[in-house]
Amino acid sequence: MFHIALWEPEIPPNTGNIARTCAATGATLHLIGRLGFQLDDRSLRRAGVDYWHEVEVHRHVTFADFETAIAGATVHCLTAQATRSYTQVAYQAGDVLLFGCESRGLPEEILARYAGQAVAIPMPAGRVRNLNLATSVGIVLYEGLRQLHHW
Repeated sequence: MFHIALWEPEIPPNTGNIARTCAATGATLHLIGRLGFQLDDRSLRRAGVDYWHEVEVHRHVTFADFETAIAGATVHCLTAQATRSYTQVAYQAGDVLLFGCESRGLPEEILARYAGQAVAIPMPAGRVRNLNLATSVGIVLYEGLRQLHHW
């Protein structure tokens, strides 16, 4: 249905929560670049991930590998730098929702390549810098599902 792509995720519990969301919704999870944790059983259990068998997970060493794997799909980059809201997108089955790492977001070169497809979750001015990565994934993914299923 949807592809959730994480660029260099750093915090195991965030990725664990995102994996749970993918398991619940049937979304495919893509982990790209350097990870801030190991993907062994012990590390995943520590992150609270006991349902990896329910998630289709793809590991991509480079962004180029990821782009090859999702060739032809529409990629929506989530970034606080975008001026267009995630609610202004007409999502389609097979779309990719690409999120950056917790501390740095997406690299400038990726944002430049997908500039026309960058969207943000609007934030009230001055309260907080951004939302938790897992929360952000859930917000945008469920908007896509709402549109596709006419919820």
